[in-house]
Amino acid sequence: MSGISGPSTAPDDRLIDAEEDLVPTPPVAAARRTLRAHPALLLLGIVLAALNMRAALAGVSPLLGEISDHFHLAATATSLVTTIPLVFMGVASPLAPKLARRFGTEAVLLAALVLLCGGILLRVAPPVVTLFVGGAFVGTAIAWLNVLMPGLVKRDFPERAAAMTAVYSTAMIIGATASAAAAVPLENALGGWRGSLASWALLAAVAALLWIPQAVIARRGIRHGQPAATPARPATTAPVGSTATADPATSRLSRTPLAWQITLFMGSQSLVAYVVIAWLPTVFTDNGMSKSTAGLIFAYSTLLQGVGSFVVPLLAGRMRQQRMLAVGVASLMACGVIGLLVSPTGGAWLWATLLGIGQGGALGLALTMMVLRASDAHTAARLSGMAQTWGYLLAATGPLVLGAVHQVTDGWTLPLLLLLGVCAGLAALGLGAGRNLKV
Repeated sequence: MSGISGPSTAPDDRLIDAEEDLVPTPPVAAARRTLRAHPALLLLGIVLAALNMRAALAGVSPLLGEISDHFHLAATATSLVTTIPLVFMGVASPLAPKLARRFGTEAVLLAALVLLCGGILLRVAPPVVTLFVGGAFVGTAIAWLNVLMPGLVKRDFPERAAAMTAVYSTAMIIGATASAAAAVPLENALGGWRGSLASWALLAAVAALLWIPQAVIARRGIRHGQPAATPARPATTAPVGSTATADPATSRLSRTPLAWQITLFMGSQSLVAYVVIAWLPTVFTDNGMSKSTAGLIFAYSTLLQGVGSFVVPLLAGRMRQQRMLAVGVASLMACGVIGLLVSPTGGAWLWATLLGIGQGGALGLALTMMVLRASDAHTAARLSGMAQTWGYLLAATGPLVLGAVHQVTDGWTLPLLLLLGVCAGLAALGLGAGRNLKV
């Protein structure tokens, strides 16, 4: 099903291919051998695509105040700017493997980058509705990149998959950090928030241009209507009149408590992460901090996620159980939230440090537990798809609900207390998901 996305430093055999259970057709296999003869082109394409995987989201947060003022949006409506992309990241994830099977991974990656470029530009069009429609396009494009990128790395760099995963994960964090840090300076330089947001379409366009020859080469020799891949093993069909599902393994997974603990752990840590993306700079500015300083601290927190996402999976892979590790990363985030409650601006850099390392560690642990808890690669792929789809849908409620509570209470105390409750729930879920059991 879908592949594991986001930062990962797991060894090669833990990387789940987005095209699991599929075999490329002979023309596609031959074309990919041609592409592998030019690893520098593949590497550059992967890095440029990865730079785009969070930049379009992270660059919005420091500008939410200006966007809200421009369209006269209430806090609840403003939260939809970050919520809608998350919803579509969950909804669109299952489409990526199906599209890859039909058209090939390279073509779908190119389409994702073109869609991302279009979505970024659509967000800055004059009508307010385009702000939200563009966000849906951005979320869909990022979902496809999330799902396909790990499998592409594993397939094209099988001997250096772990190192290449670190490269693309680092590039993703660099893209998010640069976008957050540059949001306000670009706003000042380009005459407003629209210029700042639109500037990231250029990065997506450059990446798309680099993927055009790869997509063309990969599709060479495929007749119109011919799929790029076929199932590795025949699909089971239910008897006539049977109510059995087409994929009984997926059905069994959805009835497994451990699978839901992992899914909810993934969703809860994503909820905290995207609430921070949506509202952290606003919490700072509402307490008297300048926009530029708030954006810089937010970018610093984003950068530190790389520390947690690198270290925590390494520790998790050396433990039989990851329960205390889950409690640890949840506690770091909880301490950051408590700091925002007690002294939002006085200890801002410290709270940003705790939140950044905790968020990165929680994400890395969530991705690692998907594979450590799975009995085989096929189960891991299905578990990843389940956790990613439902996890992003759960995460989408965070910015929306906390934005609504902020609007009603005209303050950040109750929203941050609710976020603290999510951190406590994350620790409890980690105690279940971190047990040495197999799905």
